[in-house]
Amino acid sequence: MKKIFLFLITCTFVLQTKAQSTVPQYTPEDSIRVMNLLQSAEKDAANDTTAGQTMLRIGRVIEKMNIPYVAHTLEPNDQERLIINLRELDCTTFVESAMALTLCVRSGRTTFDDYCRILQKIRYWQGRAPQYIRRLHYFTSWIEDNTTMDLVRELQSPNPPFTAVQTVQAHYMTQHVDKYRMLTVNPQDVPMIREMEKRIEGKKYRYIPKQQLYNNQLLRKTIHDGDIIVIITNIKGLDTQHIGIAAWHADGLHLLNASSIHHRVIEEPMTLRQYLYKHPTMPGIRVVRIN
Repeated sequence: MKKIFLFLITCTFVLQTKAQSTVPQYTPEDSIRVMNLLQSAEKDAANDTTAGQTMLRIGRVIEKMNIPYVAHTLEPNDQERLIINLRELDCTTFVESAMALTLCVRSGRTTFDDYCRILQKIRYWQGRAPQYIRRLHYFTSWIEDNTTMDLVRELQSPNPPFTAVQTVQAHYMTQHVDKYRMLTVNPQDVPMIREMEKRIEGKKYRYIPKQQLYNNQLLRKTIHDGDIIVIITNIKGLDTQHIGIAAWHADGLHLLNASSIHHRVIEEPMTLRQYLYKHPTMPGIRVVRIN
């Protein structure tokens, strides 16, 4: 009888844990911010002709909210959950949040539940229920998966400015497990993360080297406002180092991003070319466009 009782308790705990893991985690402030952004974006985006225009517009509204840069906001739990956090953002969660809002507005699905569903679709492999091993940790995986779902497409031409080729490296996570709290708590996930790394390691993608980021007609035709700028890296084992949203100014291309340097969401005052030349580990950019 005691064994049956313990078994029932264990089953109940597992079911509760599984049920909890499928419920988004957010505060009332987060849900209010999402709904306010959706309502304002719905009005302002009425005349936008492209998703990129809506993406940039929403990104700039988020910038005005003076949201601080905070790393690791998706890691507060021992088990993965869909985190909705518009009080703190890093470069990836900023872009994902702006993109989810953009897709909501352009598809006419503007409830909070709609936002949660679309954000999950963007963040996790094939939009499946949140699990750490399904989160698209490497941005190359993110691009590939969102492309298969027809949410984005990666630009690979013309040449120039896409004059260089990146051979993807992807082994940083499994060689630096101590830097990832969720992997130290759940070491059984490490082999599956390694499988994720193997799927993209060695793949080749064309990119624009920073030497090609001139303020000229060709680049303005190639990169549009609201494109996702994916800054690649020469740090061993990583494919990308930073991401943001393209924003054209009179003096050239700028980056709207959640910045660890400025400690908040900001449209960089310097051009993207100047920004990259200040960072030796950033040789150039890949470009992704929302469909």
